[in-house]
Amino acid sequence: MSTGRSRFNLNLILTLALAAAVGCATKPQKKTEKPQKMMASLRVHVQADPEPIKDFTVEAPVYRAAPSKVTVEKEAFLTEANLSEAKVVDELGGFKIQLQFDRQGTWILEEYTTTHQGRRFVFFSAWEGRDTKKDSRWLGAPVITKRISNGLVSFTPDASREELEDIVLGLNNAAKKHEEDSKW
Repeated sequence: MSTGRSRFNLNLILTLALAAAVGCATKPQKKTEKPQKMMASLRVHVQADPEPIKDFTVEAPVYRAAPSKVTVEKEAFLTEANLSEAKVVDELGGFKIQLQFDRQGTWILEEYTTTHQGRRFVFFSAWEGRDTKKDSRWLGAPVITKRISNGLVSFTPDASREELEDIVLGLNNAAKKHEEDSKW
């Protein structure tokens, strides 16, 4: 009688070991590998007075549902190269993006928020989505209400939650790559 039970236990153990080996041997799908390579860009512009010559400004259509055009300086004063970290932050009724800038970006941000209060920052991003679709748009135009000395900016973007997660992942990858490239 004991041989029947031991044979059953041996078969059970072999089956479990085989199932574990097969389960561990599967390769991850390409969808889980792809996000690690995703990149995104970020350009932060400041609102400007409309120029009659238009050489130094451009109109930025912000918010797709009801676009409003904001005249901004053509040259961005901050980019993903100044970024330390990006996050999606949940808040009551939605979500927002939070950007933490590096030391140099913090200094620049403090200077611009001190000298341009009452104007808008206009954020532009280009990114590759998980479905390999490339997209780009003006994400938001929050008003500068106070001096920002800690390098932390957050705003509600004109993007879906999935798009924002792709943007944040791409920005963090770009910030990490820039940090690695700038080490000497």
